[in-house]
Amino acid sequence: MAESKTVGDDGRDVVNVNPKSYALLDEDTKGLYLNFYRHTYAKGVLDRKTMELVAIGAALVSGCQHCLEGHLKKAIKSGATRAEISETIAIALGVSAATIVDRSDIASENLKMWKDAEGKLHYDEK
Repeated sequence: MAESKTVGDDGRDVVNVNPKSYALLDEDTKGLYLNFYRHTYAKGVLDRKTMELVAIGAALVSGCQHCLEGHLKKAIKSGATRAEISETIAIALGVSAATIVDRSDIASENLKMWKDAEGKLHYDEK
């Protein structure tokens, strides 16, 4: 991903992105996306380090490798410690694990499992 950096009006780094993954987007669509992306990192309630830690969690859960790599670098640059990044990863792991547990209820409902008197497992289809 090719990046160039400038400094915005608020003193924060502005990343101008021209990644290969956007090569098939027309200029209007790419412009809309990049403006939206920049807007999400504009000065707001969260400080930049917190934004990057949130982005690390989101990248992990969504499976975006390039996002993860970029946000790890930005988080470290913004002062995130190894412990903060580790805790962020643990939280993302917990949320991801919880989605599997929640979805296992679907399997349980579709496969009514029961044990007979001898402890043998059976299931009734829905």
